Amino acid sequence: MVHFDEEKQDARIKELRAKEEEDFAEIIAAKVGLPYMDLSKIAINTDALGIIHETDARKASLACFRATGKLLDIAVASPESPEVKAIIDDFAGKGFSTTLYVASKASLERAWGHYADIAASSQTHAGIIAISDEDIVKYLDSFTTLAEIKQAITDEEASVRSGKGISRLVEIMLAGALALSSSDIHLEPRESSVRIRYRLDGVLADAAELSAKTSHPLLMRLKLVSAMKLNVTSAAQDGRFSIKIKGSPIEIRSSVIPGAYGESVVMRILNPETIALTLEKLGVEEELQKIFEAELAKPNGMILLTGPTGSGKTTTLYAFLRRVSNTGNKIITIEDPIEYHMEGINQTQIEEGKGYTFLEGLRSALRQDPDIIMVGEIRDKETAEVAVNAALTGHLVFSTLHTNNAAGTIPRLIDLGVNPKVLGSALTISIAQRLVRTLCSECRQEAIISGDEAELIKKVLAQIHERRPELALPPANRYYKPGSCASCGETGYRGRVGIFEALMVDAAITEATVKNPSEREITVAALPQHILSMREDGIIKVLRGETSIEELGRVIDLHAEFV
Repeated sequence: MVHFDEEKQDARIKELRAKEEEDFAEIIAAKVGLPYMDLSKIAINTDALGIIHETDARKASLACFRATGKLLDIAVASPESPEVKAIIDDFAGKGFSTTLYVASKASLERAWGHYADIAASSQTHAGIIAISDEDIVKYLDSFTTLAEIKQAITDEEASVRSGKGISRLVEIMLAGALALSSSDIHLEPRESSVRIRYRLDGVLADAAELSAKTSHPLLMRLKLVSAMKLNVTSAAQDGRFSIKIKGSPIEIRSSVIPGAYGESVVMRILNPETIALTLEKLGVEEELQKIFEAELAKPNGMILLTGPTGSGKTTTLYAFLRRVSNTGNKIITIEDPIEYHMEGINQTQIEEGKGYTFLEGLRSALRQDPDIIMVGEIRDKETAEVAVNAALTGHLVFSTLHTNNAAGTIPRLIDLGVNPKVLGSALTISIAQRLVRTLCSECRQEAIISGDEAELIKKVLAQIHERRPELALPPANRYYKPGSCASCGETGYRGRVGIFEALMVDAAITEATVKNPSEREITVAALPQHILSMREDGIIKVLRGETSIEELGRVIDLHAEFV
C-alpha cells in the first residue's frame, strides 16, 4: 500500500507556486526592461526599508531594500502603477535617484515583514519622520526630566543591541528634546561611547551615553533621514528632515563633521512655537517697549539688533515682523537660512554658492515694491550702504549686526564704510540684547546680598535712580540663587528672558555721528535718553528674582566701566 504524505505534497505544491510566481515576476521584468530581484535572497536594510512608510509600501506594492545617500533601490510588483509613479516622482522632486527592480508579491511580503524590526516607528518617505499624536502625547506626559529621558534611551539601547531597529531610539531622543524645549541635540563620539547632550536654555546638559556599537546604526539612521551620503565619513555634511507633531511640521537641521573617534552630529530644532512671542513677552521693560512700538509705527528708517549668536535676535525680529504685518503692506525678508515660516510675509533665502547673497537679495527685494524689508545680517560695506539707502528712500528696514552693545552700532557701520553724514538720517534705533536663564520657581533659594556683589548692585541702582527717579525698584538687600530639583533637571533654571538696551538716534546722536565718534562718545551722548543699559536691566531682573547674579555675569561684563 502506497503511503501518501499530505504535508510533503502540500509543501511541494507551495514550492511550485512560489517558483511560478518568481518566474512570472522575471517575465514582467523582461517585458518592461527592468532587472528582476528576489528579496528573499538578499539582506534587507531596515533603514532603507523605513524610508517609505509601511502603509504606502503595501498600497503601492513596493519596498526600498537598499539606500546609499540619495540613491535608492526599490523593488516593485507593478512598475507602471499610479501609486509607484507617485512615490518615485515625489522622491525625484526631493533630489533622490531611484533604480527600480521587479519583484514578486511573495518576495515583497518577506521584505515587509522586516517593518516589525523598525519598532513601530512611523517614517514617511523623503526624509520626513511623522511621530503620531498618540506617541508624542505619551512622550510629553512621561518625559519631564533628563533622568527620565536618559533611562528611556538606555532601555531602548538594549533593544538596539539585541538586533532591533534603531528608529525608535531616534524617536525617543527627538521626543525628549522636544519635551524639554531643547534647541539643539549633540551626538559627540568618544573612544568607546557616544555622548548625547541637549542644549537647554542656552547651556548644554548631558542626556545619555550610548555604546560605540549603538552609535554607528544611530549615525547611519540620522544621515539617511537627513538625506546625507552614508558612505562619506571624512567630510562635513549638512542635511535636514522634518517631524510632525499633531500635524505641525518641525524642521530639524543636521550637521555632521568628522572627528578622531567618528562623526559628530548636531541637530538644530526649529520649533515655530519657540519664536511665537509677542513684544510683551520678550522681557522688555515697559518704557522701552513703548519706544519699540513708536519706532515700529514709523513708515521708514532702519532698526538694528545687535548681539552674539544665540542672544535671541531672531526671536525679536520675528516679533517685530509679526507686529507690523498687515494686509496693507508688503514685507520681504532675506534670511540665511529661513528659520521659521510666517504667514503673509515673502521670505527668501540666500544661496552664496549661486551668487544670491544678502546684497543681491536686498537689491532684488527693492525691485519688488516692498514697504518693509528684513535683512538677516549686515556683513559688508555694500550691504550696509544699500540698507541705509533703502531706509532713506521710504522703506522700514530691519537687520542685525555683531557688536557688543547698542552704542557700538554706529562706529561699526562707519568702519564698514557707511557715510557718517547720512547714517544719522537712516538709522532710527539700535537695540542690543542677551538671553539669561530664569530661575526655577520650584527650587530657587533666597540669599542675602553681601561683599562685592552688594557694592556692584548698590552702584548700579544709584545710577538707575539718578537717571530714572520715577522707576520703582525692588528691595536691594536680598536676591535669589539657583537651587536643584527634578523640575529643572537639577540645573536651577527653567526658561529664558531677554535683557535689553537701546540707542535712539536723536539730534544729539546724529550730531555725534558725523564726527566719527568712539563707542564711549556715543554712550555719553545717549545718557539724556534715560534708557536702561543691559547691566541695569539685568540687575533689576536679579532683584526681582527672575535670574541670578551669576547667570547675568555669564552673558555680560558686570564690571565694565560705568559711564
